[in-house]
Amino acid sequence: MSDLIVFNKPYGVICQFSPHEKYRSLKDFIDKPGFYPAGRLDTDSEGLLLLTDNGVLQARIADPKFKQPKTYWAQVEGSPDEARLDMLRRGVDLGDFVTRPAKARVLDGEETERLWPRVPPVRERKTVPDFWLEITLTEGKNRQVRRMTAKAGYPCLRLVRVGIGRLKLFDLDLALGEWKPAPHLP
Repeated sequence: MSDLIVFNKPYGVICQFSPHEKYRSLKDFIDKPGFYPAGRLDTDSEGLLLLTDNGVLQARIADPKFKQPKTYWAQVEGSPDEARLDMLRRGVDLGDFVTRPAKARVLDGEETERLWPRVPPVRERKTVPDFWLEITLTEGKNRQVRRMTAKAGYPCLRLVRVGIGRLKLFDLDLALGEWKPAPHLP
């Protein structure tokens, strides 16, 4: 029987089980032989990561052709501007490809209070404002959210994946660095 597990990946953890000379790996947190990430999160991104021992399920979760929505909270530099947010909503030409349209909305302070402090903390610049965006994609190319926000004029300071399909990080009662069996498929 195949399993699906959910993991709240900390900042600075590489999405591989083999040891790495610079970063902690999944093996430092998860002792489940035969499991592999279903999709990836960059080492400098945090949040919800799914792992499975089923190759078909892994492909269904990770492959953009299945349009599994993935939701991210991005702390970005700048101030909210509807024209720039609409750019994200329409799709962004990143040079090597044009993104599919994304959902994008500004988060309020109450929503982001649910996040844990990042270690190390995000740099704070007194002269440059920042705010949090929620972005939902149906694709997931390399560093896509960071590239999209940068193209819209919002350099990304912190990126946390908070949802994959129907699985929502804050509904899972999962502390940073913890994993458990998924309650259902995404």
